[in-house]
Amino acid sequence: MIAAMDSDALRMVLALALPLAGAVGIWVTGRWANLREGVTLVTAGLLLLTVLSLLPAVLAGARPEWVFAEPIPGIAIALRLEPLGMLFAAVASLLWPINSVYSIGYMRGNAEQHQTRFYVFFAIALFATMGVAFSANLFTLFLFYEILTLSTYPLVTHKGNDAARAGGRVYLGILIATSIGLLLPAVIWTQAIAGSTEFIPGGLLANIAPALPPVVVGLLFFLFMYGIGKAALMPMHRWLPAAMVAPTPVSALLHAVAVVKAGVFSVVKVIVFTFGIETLQGVAAAQWLLYIAAFTIILGSLIALRQDNLKRRLAYSTVSQLSYVVLGAAILAPLSVVGAALHIAAHAFGKITLFFAAGAIYTAAHKTEVSQLRGIGWRMPWTMTAFAIGSLSMIGVPPAAGFISKWYILAGALETGQLLAVGVVVLSTLLNAAYFAPIVFSAFARPADDDPADHGEAPLPIVIALTATAALTVLLFLFHQVPLELADQLVGRSAPAAG
Repeated sequence: MIAAMDSDALRMVLALALPLAGAVGIWVTGRWANLREGVTLVTAGLLLLTVLSLLPAVLAGARPEWVFAEPIPGIAIALRLEPLGMLFAAVASLLWPINSVYSIGYMRGNAEQHQTRFYVFFAIALFATMGVAFSANLFTLFLFYEILTLSTYPLVTHKGNDAARAGGRVYLGILIATSIGLLLPAVIWTQAIAGSTEFIPGGLLANIAPALPPVVVGLLFFLFMYGIGKAALMPMHRWLPAAMVAPTPVSALLHAVAVVKAGVFSVVKVIVFTFGIETLQGVAAAQWLLYIAAFTIILGSLIALRQDNLKRRLAYSTVSQLSYVVLGAAILAPLSVVGAALHIAAHAFGKITLFFAAGAIYTAAHKTEVSQLRGIGWRMPWTMTAFAIGSLSMIGVPPAAGFISKWYILAGALETGQLLAVGVVVLSTLLNAAYFAPIVFSAFARPADDDPADHGEAPLPIVIALTATAALTVLLFLFHQVPLELADQLVGRSAPAAG
C-alpha cells in the first residue's frame, strides 16, 4: 500500500505517524528530562515541516488520499487532505512546538509531577488531531474524534486530586455520551441513507436529501450537531469549564490546538461535505442551529462577564467564541462559511495567547483571580501586552486576526439578510470588550497592590511562547492570504491555482 502512494499522500501519512512515533520516543526517554523534551520539540518541528510541505500542493488543487483499511465492507479508514483539513492541520502543527516550549517552562516552573506521561498523551492527542484533519469520511472522523477524547482525559486529570477527577468525569462523560449516543447513530444513519460516509464537495446528501421528509433531514442534522459535543453548543458545554482543573498547557491544548477546534472543524466539515450548503438552505428544520449558536454566543459571554477566576472567564469566552464558527456555518452563505473557517485559526492564536498569559501569571505570581491582577502589567509587561493582543482578537478589532473572521461572518449575514446574526455579532463584541478590557486596563492603569520586586515575568520559555502566539495573532491579521485562499477553495469561491 505504501509503495503505491504518491509523494503527497506519503507525506500526509508521515504527518499522521510522526506524533505517534514521538509519543514512543518520549516514553523511552522519560528518565532523562532534557532528552525527553528534546524528542518532543524535534517531533513537533518535524510535524510542522511535513504539514507545511503539503500546503503548495493543496493550494494547487491536489487532494492526496490513502485508504488504510476497510474493516466493514464499504466503510474504510481513509485519509484525504482538502482545504479545510489543511487549514486545521497547519494551525495545530504550528502551535504544537510553541505549546511544547511553553510546557517545558510551565511544567518545570511549577514542579509538576508525571511530566513524561503528560508529554506522551500530548503527542497522542496531536496524532488524533491530524487524523481528524485528514479524515476522508465520517467513519474515520468518528474514530479519530474518539481517540482525541480518550487521549486528552489523562491530561485533564493530570493533577490526580479530587477536583481533577471530578472535572475529568464531566469531561469524559459528556463527550463520550454525545459521540456514542448521537454522533455514531448519525454516521450509521447516513451510511444507511446514502450507502457511503464519504466527504463529498457539494454534500454527500445533496441529491438524496430533497427526496427525504424534511423532519428526517432535520433530525439527522440535530444528531450531528449535538453529537459533536466538542463544539460546546449549549447545553452540552459544561465539559469545557469543568476541564479547567487541568494544567494551563492542557487548557491551551483543549481551547486552541486540538479539542474544541476538532469540534467546530467537524461541524463545518459535516455542513459543507455531508449535507451541502445549498441543501440545508432549503431545509427549514435545519434553521434552528443559527438560533442555538446565537444563544450560546450571548449566554457564554454573559457568564464569562461574571467569572472572577481568570481561567473560567477564558473558558466561557471559548464557549461563546466557538459558536462564532457554528454561526458562520449556520448562516449558510459562502462568505460566512469562509469567516467560520478563518475563525478556527484566529481563535486558536488569540485564545492560546490568553491561556499562556494566565499560566504565566500563575507561575510567576500564583494569582488566579481577575480581581488580583491590579498593576500586574508593570511587573509582567510582556505577558500582559500579549494578553492585550489576544483580547483584541477575541473582541474582533484591528490589528488582531479576530477582526478578519468576524468581517466575513458579518458580510455573509448581511448578504443573506440574517439580521439576527448581525445583531448577535455586534452585541457579543460589546460583551467581549466588557469582560476583557477591564483586565487590561486594571493591569496597566492602576498602581500595583504589592511591591514590584515581589516577582517579575514567568520563566523565559513561557514568555517566548506567549510572545510568539501574540505575534502570530497580529501576523494573521496582516498576512491572511493563504488561510483565506484555503477557505475560499472550501466553498468554491476561487479555483485552485494551476499546478
